Amino acid sequence: MFRMACIGLGIAILGTGPVYAETLQTSLRPKARGPLVVRHVEEVVSRASGLGDSLRDDLLAPRRSTRPAIRPAALKPRTAAVAAAPVTAVSVSPAKAAAFARWVDGFRPRALSQGVSARTFDAAFRGVTFDPKVVERDSSQAEFAKGIWDYLDSAASDTRVNNGRSALAQHRALLDRIEAHYGVDKEVVLAVWGMETAYGSYRGSNHIIQSMASLAFDGRRRSFFERQLVAALQILEQGDTTPDRMTGSWAGAMGHTQFMPTSFQSLAVDFTGDGRRDIWGDDPSDALASTANYLKKNGWIAGQPWGVEVVLPRGFDYDQTNVERMPSSWARLGVLGTDGKPVPDYGAATVLLPAGHEGAAFLVFKNFRVIKRYNAADAYAMGVGHLADRIMGGPKFQGSWPRDNRPLTSSERKELQTRLTQAGYDTKGVDGRIGPMTLQAIRGYQRRAGLVPDGYASMELLKKLR
Repeated sequence: MFRMACIGLGIAILGTGPVYAETLQTSLRPKARGPLVVRHVEEVVSRASGLGDSLRDDLLAPRRSTRPAIRPAALKPRTAAVAAAPVTAVSVSPAKAAAFARWVDGFRPRALSQGVSARTFDAAFRGVTFDPKVVERDSSQAEFAKGIWDYLDSAASDTRVNNGRSALAQHRALLDRIEAHYGVDKEVVLAVWGMETAYGSYRGSNHIIQSMASLAFDGRRRSFFERQLVAALQILEQGDTTPDRMTGSWAGAMGHTQFMPTSFQSLAVDFTGDGRRDIWGDDPSDALASTANYLKKNGWIAGQPWGVEVVLPRGFDYDQTNVERMPSSWARLGVLGTDGKPVPDYGAATVLLPAGHEGAAFLVFKNFRVIKRYNAADAYAMGVGHLADRIMGGPKFQGSWPRDNRPLTSSERKELQTRLTQAGYDTKGVDGRIGPMTLQAIRGYQRRAGLVPDGYASMELLKKLR
């Protein structure tokens, strides 16, 4: 849905690697870096990387995944009564400041050619200066990694679950109307809210125009942030909010459920009927309805779960994990629910092993992939789904996790790719991301080495390659 700017945890590797995330009790948005396969991929990434500061432990999303990162500890609770003004805490050289001013002057005609009035543009940039801190955040990458189990512990912690139930009680009438209108489970919408901003507690305090302009001027993805800046200015032109209220993460994610400006333009709705799509104020109505609209437009299937925890039979063929089958077909292969019964036929499903064969296993359905359109990380989608289930009174996961096995760091993942390629299992590049080619290479080597071919990038595997 948006892209990479958030306040949460981190992201998991496509069911075969660690989750690179930070543990934060407020918000849990993972960060997905690298090629994403869905529409508006960069948005997903941006949004996820957004507010995370101490939360920005590098998180890698599978190449078929798309969504972003987490939100930072730097976020402070805010209310609609608190207006934000552009602030630059770091000193900027006169030459840099002058170059930024020239860039703004040069960008003005482009914005005006796309429906932004001179009045709106000038008001939006009043007091805006170059902010080197957001550029630094965009370019920095943390080395530390945490396991998906830590991410999920935080995503569906007792505190987050209890706060979610309280939010459900407080907003039940609103959420019931949203569910009836869009056909998306209210608990899922609520879980996205809980993951993104801890139910509205941490919405981000960065001035969006200043952040987007700084990143468009001097960031790694200038064209992407130029598009976000134009969209943000168009939002102001349309009157949905004002420059001082348009705040969010440093990477541009805004409001209760952290929409990037371009996603806002295409998917935000005015659910209250007051003529504005207001996702920034204390009333979460428009933001929650916009989130439901986002999921619906991406193919949400009413009545289908995101996934179900299962138990795999002894001797399971791990090459079958990406094969889509109905649960009844999986049951004939010995894949059953934790209660020992076949999983109902909710739709075609694949097997997900987020921590390899030593961790819990799941059958995941189309709605799992729909959640990943919001954030491409497997860990994020699992976090949203599990939090929603827990809010509804569901149990904690039953399977165990290899908590004693430290996830690989970014440099170790790159080393793994290098050594796999040298061993004859080409990963098609060394980028530290565990994508399809690396998964294939890992499984090939695991078979030759007599290991369980689950595709999991473990320290044990790296040690064997050394």
